Parts: sequence; C-alpha cells; structure tokens
Amino acid sequence: MELPISLTTPGIAYGVVIAGTILQGSMGFGLGTLAVPVLLLVDPIFIPGPLLCLAFVLTMLLYRREKQAVLLQDIKWGVVGRVPGTLAGALLLAFIPPNYFTLLIGLLVLAALALIYAGFRLPITTGNLIRVGALSGFMSTTASIGGPPMAMLYYEQAGPRLRGTLSGIFIFGTLMALMALALIGRLGLAELLVAWCMVPALGIGFFVSRYSARMLDRGYIRPAILIVSATAATITIIRHFL
Repeated sequence: MELPISLTTPGIAYGVVIAGTILQGSMGFGLGTLAVPVLLLVDPIFIPGPLLCLAFVLTMLLYRREKQAVLLQDIKWGVVGRVPGTLAGALLLAFIPPNYFTLLIGLLVLAALALIYAGFRLPITTGNLIRVGALSGFMSTTASIGGPPMAMLYYEQAGPRLRGTLSGIFIFGTLMALMALALIGRLGLAELLVAWCMVPALGIGFFVSRYSARMLDRGYIRPAILIVSATAATITIIRHFL
C-alpha cells in the first residue's frame, strides 16, 4: 500500500513527535499540545487518528514505567469524571462549531494558572477527581487541551505520581476517542499505517524522557506544569483567532 503522505513530511513529523513524546514522558502530558498545531500544518492526515494511536501507546508505556507511584483509586474516579465530560463535549460539537469553545477554554486555563500562582490549591479528593476529570474530558474533546486541568490538580505531587496517574486516566480517554473515530470511519488502514511509520520517533522520545523526567523531578516539575499549561492555553487562544 502506498504511504498517504509525501516523502518529506515524515522527517518534519518525526521531529515534532520526538519533542512531544519527550515532553509528555517528562510531565505526563504535552504530546497533543505540541504536536496538534504543527502537524495540522504539515499534513492533516496526522490528526486525529494517527496522533491518537501514538498517544495511546505512549500512555501505556508511561503508566507501566510509573505504576509503582500510582493510586488506582485516583485513576478510577478520574475516568468516571472523564466519561460524561467527553460525551458532553462530543454532543455540543455536534451542534456548535469548535471555535466557540477554544477561546473560552484557553482563558479558563490561564485563569486556573493565575489561581495556582496566587496560592490556591485543590485537594485531591474523590469529588475533585470526578469534576476535574469531567473538565479534562470536555476540554480534550472540544479543543485538544485535556492535560492541563489534571496536571494542575496534581501540581504539588511527585513527578512519578503525576505522570503515572495522568497516563492511567488518558489510556481510557484515548481508547474511547479511537473507538469513536473507528465508528465514524475516521480511523482506517491509512491512518494506522501513518501511525506505524511514526512509532520509531515515539520510541526515541520515550527513551530520552527517562532522563529528562529525572531532571524535572529535581524540583522543576511545578514550573514546567505552569509553563506548558500556559503555552497550551496561548496556542488555543491563537488558534481561535486564526
């Protein structure tokens, strides 16, 4: 089967996927934040199916690497919240164009970051896991920016728990998204072939992230969350106006 992309495209995409994988492997989120806006410009075929396939593999690898630090109860309630949030986002997208959400979501993330900077913290409770999980699912579905809400809930936790818990929740969220794409005909052999070609880039990024994660765990994980979340919100707002 002929590869449905040009010969020069994979080289650019490899660099983006490697960088995004290093980012998510170090913090627990960030692949979609970095890769979506760039890959949309490179070739739309990468979004959403192939990138979601890569994200699913990455979250599985991350969860396996950090599972010793994960509390399964956190994942359970985060997933419970994510399901209705994802469904609500999908339902609204069926009637309202996505550009109506992107500006609001970007501003919400910036407002949450301002609260964190001012000293406000949410305790990790069952209720907050469900509520933030729902918000994460909604934001992921409507604007591809589901990582920051969960990361901000775990702002004061150790890096392994942050990465492992977010990965455990994202496994289920990504799987639901892939199943939905398959049902509507947006995930076929062409998308799977593109994803398969990008697996080496994922492997390189994941290998490097073992070392970058250790560096962030030396006291840099919190500022990294703020920087990446602010960047994601800014990109979302810019996408709204473009």
